[in-house]
Amino acid sequence: MKLKRFSRRRFLLGLGAAFAAASVAAFADAKWFEPTWLKTRRLRIGNGAPTHRFVHFTDLHYKGDRAYVQSVVKTINALSPDFVCFTGDIMEETRFLPEALEIFSGIKSPLFGVPGNHDYWSGAPFEVIARCFAATGGAWLLNERQKTADGKINIVGVAGRSVREMQVPSVSNPDKKNILLLHYPAWVKKLRGQKFDLMLAGHSHGGQVRIPFYGSIITPSNVDEYDLGLFQTGAGPLYVNPGIGWFCLDVRFNCRPEITVVEI
Repeated sequence: MKLKRFSRRRFLLGLGAAFAAASVAAFADAKWFEPTWLKTRRLRIGNGAPTHRFVHFTDLHYKGDRAYVQSVVKTINALSPDFVCFTGDIMEETRFLPEALEIFSGIKSPLFGVPGNHDYWSGAPFEVIARCFAATGGAWLLNERQKTADGKINIVGVAGRSVREMQVPSVSNPDKKNILLLHYPAWVKKLRGQKFDLMLAGHSHGGQVRIPFYGSIITPSNVDEYDLGLFQTGAGPLYVNPGIGWFCLDVRFNCRPEITVVEI
């Protein structure tokens, strides 16, 4: 069998064409597929048989994309979690809040949450958000804690425009599991020796664009090394969710939106 010979020029042209095709495919994925290609990730925390199963989602950044967010809620409800945790940034503009809360009200499990920076920046009326969360059996937690319905888990929510406003309620009861909700992952460095069974955060969006074998290109402030996934910290395990929506650019690459199912 006679083998074909390729000139250097033909090889380089072929290589360039392959690179161009791959670039087009990556752009198409980042622009039109990944931003709404919802992923469900499962996470097991602690040793022994789990006693609770719940869902974590974050960073909705609602902009009127109703069908997509309704599909997120439908996915959550299909999992029948014991409760649901949200770690901030419902929307970027207050005009989108009523519709976002209407969709949130369809969540069929107690919904606990804390505000993110965009919730503060938009001037959102927190009392309205609090009523929505309370109607599900959960709570909007501003440096507060609340027990789950069975009394076996403390949900602690810390909030504030800056870490100086963060006040962490005491959770010294050894008979209960303690879960901390916070928007900014880097705030775990300011917990001053307190311990939690699990901490949940958002804000990073996972970088939205992640280069294979490298990671995120850029993340916002108050993220530090905690850009995506599970980290072991001095205050306990921290999980950083990549979020549901997007900010600034409506693209995601190698960083799909996620709801996380946690067994603890």
